Amino acid sequence: MSKKSRAVSAKGVEEFKLYVTRAIPVNSVITCADNTGAKTLRVVQVTGYKGRLRRIPTASVGDYIITVVKKGPPELKKQTFGAVIIRQRYPIRRISGVRVMFEDNAAVIVTPEGELKGTDIKGPAAAEAAERWPRIANLASIIV
Repeated sequence: MSKKSRAVSAKGVEEFKLYVTRAIPVNSVITCADNTGAKTLRVVQVTGYKGRLRRIPTASVGDYIITVVKKGPPELKKQTFGAVIIRQRYPIRRISGVRVMFEDNAAVIVTPEGELKGTDIKGPAAAEAAERWPRIANLASIIV
């Protein structure tokens, strides 16, 4: 019997994640794809990243990151939030052999419990992020 459970919670599915090339390093500025009011986010930390000494942590689609709001309303600016990356410009290779890439790097702000802070997602979301985060799959208008 496998010890891994198939239960899906708000925190995201932790068990199996396909390899997606990590393309968004710490300190990169990405767009905010929800309707919280934030325009751009700076990646501060990639949670769960295990890397080599002095290697800059990087994130990919579906990863949970800690961000700081760079552009947006004054009440959100300079505040840290958790976010999930839903798009990346670097091509994602699927099992079928198809490569998918987006026009921008984008994330949505998420509460510590895993719920989305906004009520809408602007633009498409990658299927890798939607599989891992069920709340993103519910709110995304287009899943690519």
